[in-house]
Amino acid sequence: METTSNEAVDFRSEFLRVLRSRRSPEVPLVAECTKPVEDPVFQNDVPSTEALESCPKENINNLKEMLKEENLHLHTEAAEQGRLPLLILSLKEKSEERRPAIVFMHGTNTNKEWLRPWLEAYASRGYVAIGLDSRYHGERAGTKTAYRDALISSWKNGDTMPFIFDTVWDLIKLAEYLTQREDIDPKRIGITGISLGGMHAWFAAAADTRYSVTVPLIGVQGFRWAIDNDEWEARVNSIKPLFEEARIDMGKSEIDKEVVEKVWNRIAPGLASQFDSPYSLPVTAPRPLYLLNGAKDPRCPLGGLVVPLERAQKAYEETASPGNFKFVAEDGVGHEVTSFMIKETSDWFDKFLKQGSVTSN
Repeated sequence: METTSNEAVDFRSEFLRVLRSRRSPEVPLVAECTKPVEDPVFQNDVPSTEALESCPKENINNLKEMLKEENLHLHTEAAEQGRLPLLILSLKEKSEERRPAIVFMHGTNTNKEWLRPWLEAYASRGYVAIGLDSRYHGERAGTKTAYRDALISSWKNGDTMPFIFDTVWDLIKLAEYLTQREDIDPKRIGITGISLGGMHAWFAAAADTRYSVTVPLIGVQGFRWAIDNDEWEARVNSIKPLFEEARIDMGKSEIDKEVVEKVWNRIAPGLASQFDSPYSLPVTAPRPLYLLNGAKDPRCPLGGLVVPLERAQKAYEETASPGNFKFVAEDGVGHEVTSFMIKETSDWFDKFLKQGSVTSN
């Protein structure tokens, strides 16, 4: 157990060092009220919310009238992207009892408003539900190519980390803010997300123990394994303009594993090495962690999870918490979130944030 603890401390120390390496000056952690977003920015086709709408919710008449809605901007650093837009929903209750809270992360090219059915369902059940725009998305996207442009700029200039890491910095600051709120139990804060949002949840939990329960959906993968086993194409194609730009700059006729490795090392240092899933999953132990993927997801191939899952299971056993770790690959499912995943996520959070006690490390 001691070895696992030391490894977790060392991991977080080094990860924070990398996150701080491309950071603008810190600013006071201030949350400012703002207006609801009337026309949210989608940088691609609007995905279906059918799975989100299947989330269990309380049967409350006039639910929308019973919900308290907060639209905030939380300042996480001095740069322009350091303004973190939040959408927070909770029931209008006069009880002074602190409630469990869950942070919800959207996928590539969507936004926090797309998450609303998910947020409303959890709020109806007594949670404080928090949606946010990740970097260069939603309110943080000045154009419909903002995220793509930021990725290419990171490759060329090496001064930002828009793929996963910059948003993880925001999530560390968000955890600090949430633990200070009088309506939230600081020991009962969960995080989940879909696809890119699943990656955000995975790394935020590895970086910050204030996220006590974590459920990444269709996000956890092995970046190094994908390079070594030529299983990187589907992931690369999800943000292909970035890799095409790198290919041209490297004088290559086609994208190959050398291009892929150089891009990851440039825009997210350590993603395919010391911070990859074999190292970042085990440090979450003993806090509850449930990974949900599709068995046929080409962006998160199961072969890349064999070693990470073995190491994670060992870490949970060494911390006497094997029941706090679970992995399911849904049969026949590719890179999509399903109603099964949404229900499993709900049950996991209820088990550990409402019914059970949460263990921190």
